[in-house]
Amino acid sequence: MPITANYPNRKTWIEISSNTDFPLQNIPFGVFLTRDDIITIGTRIGDTAIDLGALHQLGYFEGIPLTDDIFLQDSLNDFISDGKKTWRLVRNRIADIFDAENNTLKNNEKHRKEVLFSLDEIEMQLPVSVGDYTDFYSSIEHATNVGVMFRGKENALMPNWLHMPVGYHGRSSSIIPSGIPIHRPQGQKLTNGDTEPIFGPSRLVDFELEMAFITTDANHLGEQIPIDEAEDYIFGMVLFNDWSARDIQKWEYVPLGPFLGKNFASSISPWIVTLDALEPYRTKGPKPLKKQLPYLQYKGEKSFDIKLEVSIQPENAKETIVSKSNFKHMYWNMAQQLAHHTVNGCPVNSGDMMGSGTLSGPTPDSYGSMLELSWRGEKPVQLNEGGSRKFIEDNDTVIIRGYCEKEGTRIGFGEVSTKLLPVFKK
Repeated sequence: MPITANYPNRKTWIEISSNTDFPLQNIPFGVFLTRDDIITIGTRIGDTAIDLGALHQLGYFEGIPLTDDIFLQDSLNDFISDGKKTWRLVRNRIADIFDAENNTLKNNEKHRKEVLFSLDEIEMQLPVSVGDYTDFYSSIEHATNVGVMFRGKENALMPNWLHMPVGYHGRSSSIIPSGIPIHRPQGQKLTNGDTEPIFGPSRLVDFELEMAFITTDANHLGEQIPIDEAEDYIFGMVLFNDWSARDIQKWEYVPLGPFLGKNFASSISPWIVTLDALEPYRTKGPKPLKKQLPYLQYKGEKSFDIKLEVSIQPENAKETIVSKSNFKHMYWNMAQQLAHHTVNGCPVNSGDMMGSGTLSGPTPDSYGSMLELSWRGEKPVQLNEGGSRKFIEDNDTVIIRGYCEKEGTRIGFGEVSTKLLPVFKK
């Protein structure tokens, strides 16, 4: 089935700016609360939010096999469960409805008032109910940088790293949408070379520049997903800030890995950009440095050229861009991650989220965390309005943005913006 929504020459009758992240060719999916306090599933074109629940009730999806309430829910999980064919039919239909050549909705003022909202009339919600969350560690630049810091250049990569996508299972209950502030976490830590831990606020709160993909129902217990089918089970992607408390993490992670240093918060952008929308931006990933096992070997282009940037904005000050990276630097791609995740028969469900791991590039200005940018605090990052940062300070806001651009067409993710508040006190 062709992806007609992606045709680059299509225009929309909705007013949009020339550099919007959300042209007609994007059509992301999200969940929002309307001006009437009704929660609905929707999409976005330019700065206009579209209520898909109302659109469906008005008959605009006639001929597509959808249940009556599919867009009247507080998460996208059921829609994602409908599978790739349905996602594509719905995106194509939305593109038709809002195409500049289609006057059906454009000339129906009553329907437009029910369906269209300005962004200040809605409140974005978490787009999926995340059942399980896995975080990978798939940037070779990031893994090498961290390894050099803590084990030296000769032992930077652990022996297993070039053989499989390394990951861990995280905590889904603390995944939050953009705009929700978080509090500085507390926990045990070792300081100043001490041998006994103390308890207190983390002093080394860090962002991690990541992206995450959301899956549909993929397999049954005991069944693996072959790598050449893996992308059929990936609905789309979001920007992802996987917050870290480096001092808490350093003390606790041996022998079982990250725990309190990672599970206090992870922030995502609220609009899920589908893999179909990203299709024109496919590109090659890094070449394997070692021959990979057959179940991880793939054909074709499995990465995407997604430009990423991170800004730090102190309270009452302008933001400073501190990092510019790209998703295409990721050594282990999403198809490999999903194939590896299920090779032992682990079932994957609708709404499950898989983090990429920190997406560092090859140059110091493309590192994806403060741990690397400030090199453990040894090289403070300078801010535009004066001052510097070794790690994230109270009342700083971290903003991650991402977009693809090719031949005049831009597809973006918007942003994930999160403010770090002081330690929570009752």
